[in-house]
Amino acid sequence: MKKCGYLMLGAMIALSLSVLPATAADKIAFVHFQAALINSDAGKIAAGQLSKVIDKDKATIQAREKELQKLKDELEKQKQVLKEDAFRTKEADYQKKLRDYQLMVRDANEEVEAKRQEVFKPLAPVMGKVIHDIGEREKYTMIVDVSVIPLIFFDRKLDITQRATEEFNKAYKAKK
Repeated sequence: MKKCGYLMLGAMIALSLSVLPATAADKIAFVHFQAALINSDAGKIAAGQLSKVIDKDKATIQAREKELQKLKDELEKQKQVLKEDAFRTKEADYQKKLRDYQLMVRDANEEVEAKRQEVFKPLAPVMGKVIHDIGEREKYTMIVDVSVIPLIFFDRKLDITQRATEEFNKAYKAKK
């Protein structure tokens, strides 16, 4: 649903740009907000903190996956050999372990998402201000965030992502 909204917004922007008469003063730029944030110095530190959370559960999840695959393979092999009651008991055990695994993965994903919000949320307003300042300083009519609105094509010469990252690095260091 959310993606559909972004596509609709992108289509509306594209349509409005094609319908409006362009003047020499109209300047449009494109930025990949998320990439600028992640590739910044502070974003790399935040990503490192996020990696620690991901790595913490990764080994446990992989071990459980192997265990579940082994149980599933055994169940398939023993399906013809076991009596119906014994098979149902083993299958119920497998299903319980599968549910436990799915809950563990869901909890790990929620923890990662919470940590992502925690480490990147304070950086986003600074990046937003940097991009806004670039827009005002260079008199852009519009700066489109291509991480929110997927565009099929735009001229890479109009991409200010790298400049936004560099200016963010300076602004964030000065803020500290």
